[in-house]
Amino acid sequence: MITLENVNKWYGDYQALDDVSATVAKGEVVVVCGPSGSGKSTMIRTLNRLEPIQSGRILIDGQDIHARGACVDTLRSRIGFVFQQFNLFPHLSVLQNCTLAPTRLLKQSKALARERALALLDRVGLAHKAEAYPAQLSGGQQQRVAIARALAMNPPVMLFDEPTSALDPEMVGEVLQAMKGLARDGMTMVCVTHEMGFAREVADWVVFMDQGKVLERAKPESFFSRPEHPRAQRFLADIRAPWAVLA
Repeated sequence: MITLENVNKWYGDYQALDDVSATVAKGEVVVVCGPSGSGKSTMIRTLNRLEPIQSGRILIDGQDIHARGACVDTLRSRIGFVFQQFNLFPHLSVLQNCTLAPTRLLKQSKALARERALALLDRVGLAHKAEAYPAQLSGGQQQRVAIARALAMNPPVMLFDEPTSALDPEMVGEVLQAMKGLARDGMTMVCVTHEMGFAREVADWVVFMDQGKVLERAKPESFFSRPEHPRAQRFLADIRAPWAVLA
């Protein structure tokens, strides 16, 4: 479903992605982790052309998305993206947020778009908030609406860029539960996240990045119990250290 081949990305003299190659099969959940500044958010943003690349190729469902002439609007309509900061339209109701793109881009009838949006809001536990506005929702509720909005376009791929990082701790669980539901339903997902419990429980593969490079790709049980790369070993040790002190 997703293939990155020797992808390189620079910001001026700074190389954010260094010869990145990776694959995601249909129905797989891949969690990308690593320290701050490792390139993981840059990488996921190249998957729907929010960031351009300087060299290499990225294929989504067989299409070279950075090829000249590729239609960005068509491409993005088939890739769901959930951001850190929700990015809901504040002047639209929850229901309107979820029906705008299907009616405008997919040319769905308002009745069909409404029916599907309500079903998706029910799926994330928010059908009762359909007429509310984003400012009336908690952060966790806004992020679940953002997930429903992305799903309304019926994408074959969902991308998550640190979807819980802007949330209070008590709201993280409700968003992760919605994401776990998608994984159980077989959605192809790439998730940049610091939620290692989610990675351990849900991921098919864990990809570890640092300094713009993919240093390790492993099954969760292998990554968390016996990481191979020294930088991954240090990363996991640093995560565990505060809890060891508290214990």
